[in-house]
Order: sequence, then C-alpha cells, then structure tokens
Amino acid sequence: MDYDITIDRDVCIGAGQCALAAPGVFTQDDDGFGELVPGREEGAGDPMVREAARACPVSAITVSGA
Repeated sequence: MDYDITIDRDVCIGAGQCALAAPGVFTQDDDGFGELVPGREEGAGDPMVREAARACPVSAITVSGA
C-alpha cells in the first residue's frame, strides 16, 4: 500500500511528532525539520503514516492514496 506523502516545509515547525509516530518513514533533517526517509517516500505500507500526519501539530503533512 503506497501513499503520496508531502511535507510542507514552509509550515513544518520541527516538532518531530512524525518521526516519533512513523520512524521508518519520517526523520528530521539537520535543522530539525521533518523529511521523508530516503527510499521510503511512498510510505512503504507503514500503517502509522496516517497517524504521523494526524500527530503533526501544524498539519504540515499530507497523505493521499491507498
């Protein structure tokens, strides 16, 4: 089950909730902002992808697809 995942870098505040909820898909860059783990840009079927998007305090993550 693949997803289309986007992180709005203009909105992200670096809270890290995405990386905590789905560490196999999300990580934080050197500045602390959310980014997708290389090679996992489609979520790799991780059931926590949608939960990670819901956990974002500023709704910077959009998940669509499957």
